[in-house]
Amino acid sequence: MSNVTKTGLSAALVCVLFLLQAAAALADGDPAVGEELAFTCMGCHGIEGYRNAYPSYRVPKLGGQRAGYIDAALKDYRDGARPHPTMQAQGSSLSDQDIADIAAWFEGEQSVEVTISGDESDYPEVGQTCLACHGANGAAVQPTPPVLSGQYLSYLERALKQYRGAARGGNVMNAFAGNLSDDDIDALAQFYSQRSGLETPEKSR
Repeated sequence: MSNVTKTGLSAALVCVLFLLQAAAALADGDPAVGEELAFTCMGCHGIEGYRNAYPSYRVPKLGGQRAGYIDAALKDYRDGARPHPTMQAQGSSLSDQDIADIAAWFEGEQSVEVTISGDESDYPEVGQTCLACHGANGAAVQPTPPVLSGQYLSYLERALKQYRGAARGGNVMNAFAGNLSDDDIDALAQFYSQRSGLETPEKSR
């Protein structure tokens, strides 16, 4: 049985599972306020190529990332549902409105338009399931899936391996990633990291 078949999840089923997960309505974020609140975030996320010390991987690019995804991620860090001591500490002092403001600023006016389709000749076969949520048709999925295009290779590898090992949980990604080999993860990370998309943000002041 191929890795693609072994996922046991069709693209349609992945979207249904995402839609069935409870997601709180997002507050309206103020990007101007968010830029001020994101000052400490920029110590890592505002430096091109900055690396997490241990384990070593590049911290993710957030410039142009969907606000809904950043909102959900920060709430998970704040609530202890997502592992990373520094991010949990950062999130612990943030209100829902603070998080909405920060998310709005990172998304900015240059949010990334996702246009990936299965027709692209270099798209990994194992990633066909990814398209349901991370491709062009996933913009309305809730909770909001992240944009992957342009993300650092080492961060994508780290995230997929965390999902595979259930270190990052509470998500349909555990079911998908649980069937990925190291080669599968490398192929997906190579593809998305080599596309244009997310950027390292810069503060205007």
